[in-house]
Amino acid sequence: MPPWQLPRVEDGQVFSSSQLPPQPVLVMFLAVHCPFVKHVEPELARLDQDYRGRVSLVGIGSNSLQTHPEDGPQYMVTQKQRLGMELHYLHDADQAVAQAFHAACTPDFFLFDANHTLVYRGQLDGSRPSNGVSCDGADLRAALDAVLTGEPVAALQRPSVGCNIKWHPGAEPAWFG
Repeated sequence: MPPWQLPRVEDGQVFSSSQLPPQPVLVMFLAVHCPFVKHVEPELARLDQDYRGRVSLVGIGSNSLQTHPEDGPQYMVTQKQRLGMELHYLHDADQAVAQAFHAACTPDFFLFDANHTLVYRGQLDGSRPSNGVSCDGADLRAALDAVLTGEPVAALQRPSVGCNIKWHPGAEPAWFG
């Protein structure tokens, strides 16, 4: 896992990857305004509750506040409270962490095993805001359950689909787009 240090949205205190316990870690790139994230919010809240204590959940907001101020820390706090989530919710103001992960969209999911080695990067499930498929987190839950039981994670990993990360104007990474 790329190392990082980011402020928590609740209090601005810095939280770093080195503070994570030796257990699986799910890093999720999220946004408040994105319709894809809004669509999966209930399932994100269920994941937070179902895997609490067994998997460290980290949410990161990396969208540019120059272009999307509605994704700022104060709105992230409201989102977290509304969903009743206990994840570490962090703000990536300079977008360095999103670039280190090569995050592409919101939501984007990165699952690391207890050694913090990437084992899954893919979609939550096949649900989309307008396709009528139930949002149940099937793909990500299968990966989480495999990691927790010591089984291999499926090799077939479908990419996340969502809103592009909103990069600072003129600062889009070379690999993007």
